[in-house]
Amino acid sequence: MTDSGRLAEAFFRDRYAIDTSIAAELLGVAMSRGGDHAELYFEHREGSHIAFEQQAVKSASRTITQGLGVRVLQGDAIGYAYTEDLGRDAMRRAADTAARIASRGDRAEPVDVVHYESAHYYSPEAGTLAVPPTDKVDLIRRADDAARAFDTSIARVDVNFIDEMKHIMIVTSQGRLVGDVQPLVRFNVTCLSERNGNRQQARWGGGGRMGMAYFESHTPESLAEEAARQAVVLQTAIDAPAGTFPVVLAAGDSGILLHEAIGHGLEADFNRKRTSNYTDQIGNPVASELCTVVDDGTIRDSRGSINVDDEGNLPGYNVLIENGVLRGYIQDQLSTKHFKVNPTGNGRRQSFKHYPMPRMTNTYMLAGESAPEDIIRSVDRGIYCVAFNGGQVNISNGDFVFSVTEGYMIEGGRVTAPIRNVNLIGNGPDVLRKVTAVGSDFKLSDGRWTCGKDGQQVPVGVGIPTVLISGMTVGGTAMG
Repeated sequence: MTDSGRLAEAFFRDRYAIDTSIAAELLGVAMSRGGDHAELYFEHREGSHIAFEQQAVKSASRTITQGLGVRVLQGDAIGYAYTEDLGRDAMRRAADTAARIASRGDRAEPVDVVHYESAHYYSPEAGTLAVPPTDKVDLIRRADDAARAFDTSIARVDVNFIDEMKHIMIVTSQGRLVGDVQPLVRFNVTCLSERNGNRQQARWGGGGRMGMAYFESHTPESLAEEAARQAVVLQTAIDAPAGTFPVVLAAGDSGILLHEAIGHGLEADFNRKRTSNYTDQIGNPVASELCTVVDDGTIRDSRGSINVDDEGNLPGYNVLIENGVLRGYIQDQLSTKHFKVNPTGNGRRQSFKHYPMPRMTNTYMLAGESAPEDIIRSVDRGIYCVAFNGGQVNISNGDFVFSVTEGYMIEGGRVTAPIRNVNLIGNGPDVLRKVTAVGSDFKLSDGRWTCGKDGQQVPVGVGIPTVLISGMTVGGTAMG
């Protein structure tokens, strides 16, 4: 096993006296009513949060959660139960409850448990929980100072420092035991600019599966100055036009549009249930031939990366769309059986209180051959989108609405006035088919994104090169 796996196993053995014999006993209970598959998901999570407002610490907290989730699969039926009590009796009750929910009546025995080698895409020593709170507050104050120094209009700066360390251990009825130690840090800055009675606010931040080393390559000053810059830019923004325009998506943050508008539709549970517009489309063209989209959980230190998914499988580099042709879905244990394919390492869950489902890790479009400046020069009148604040998508048909937090007009092949009150309205598959140029400047967005699905939140990464879409509906407040 990797260092992360050994540390996770030792953590549960030393702290809770949970070893392979206990795991085998619990799996026996879980499988006693005829399940096809059972898994134990042990979790111990410690987190801290410092909120800084009006140049003072508003609140500081530290939390600890722990528990066991037991899942039993029987056909398409899912039995799930969890307990926050890691005593043997409580864990047996959880295993029996999950077995009853998925009950078939006959009995299948689990096999002997053996170790499974996990990956090593981040270091278990990277966590920040051991760092003194005063050191974190120093970083926060540096961000506050930098934002206020950026422009005299910056009237308020709010900063949030959020970090956690999660130990997990997964044991399956197929005999797999694997563990991981998962660090995560996030640093967010919100700036308010006030000028002549006009108030504009912007938010920026980043992070990843690393600790204080993150701030060596992404200083608090740089994060704060970016938030301040966006807020100041909005002071001179004009109302966005309404109508259909060519749209250029800037490299990096624009990947959230790809994640929401296309990525969710490629998750296998929607396709297994036949509720996605990509159902039965594998092998068919679904996008411009310029588009290759992957989901990749193996990027070093990225927010969406994992050493092992929450079902005990290795993450992978999974090609979803290749040169416009749909090649595969994002899979979990249940869907791989349905589609008769290998696991993709995308079974993810928010915590031990939730059962896993197909979820994205780092989802992005590969770089193309066009120079970004040539893409902009090719547009006579259009919209240039740099930063987003998320959006909404209808999985069944791919329709979406996205809010643009930093955007500009393109006029005569040049980026000109900043615009505000911008929404992009479209359909995911339709937009991918209208991609007419893909830049050579791929960029992975900094680690600030969290994905929601069925009430569960998991950290993800997004990325994209500069991309030209020949026409999209822009929801603005000015005449087009």
